[in-house]
Amino acid sequence: MALFISTFVNKVDRKGRVSVPASFRTALRGQTFNGVVAFRSYREATIEACAIDRMKELSQSLDALDQFSAEQDALASTIFADAHQLPFDGDGRIILPPVLAEHASITDSAAFVGRGSTFQIWAPETFARHQDAARKRVAEHGATVRLLPRPKGA
Repeated sequence: MALFISTFVNKVDRKGRVSVPASFRTALRGQTFNGVVAFRSYREATIEACAIDRMKELSQSLDALDQFSAEQDALASTIFADAHQLPFDGDGRIILPPVLAEHASITDSAAFVGRGSTFQIWAPETFARHQDAARKRVAEHGATVRLLPRPKGA
């Protein structure tokens, strides 16, 4: 499973090309598509991104919802109909489609933000504000993470 950690800010050129951080490209190796899948976040002014194999897991999870239900239709339309497969070029760059860059207000630089099994692509200034607010929420609510039990023999 791919694991994305840390935050990296990279330049975006006039053609919309941006280098995906090397550690993120390494995490994506061995997937069935040599690139990333990206779509507009429906919660924030950011781009959600992941491996194609993670999108397959999302599809399977969506299949568990009632077929043709309003919830299933809304999620499929929001995530899958809006998704773009962005292949890596020879230099490890992707081209951000204008619809995605505009949604996230990305112009000359992009912040790649690890989120464990996925990552997001933000305008750096927007992410800085988001991260500050998230830290305050965590501190105010005393948020914690409960680790899942390790499988036997691991």
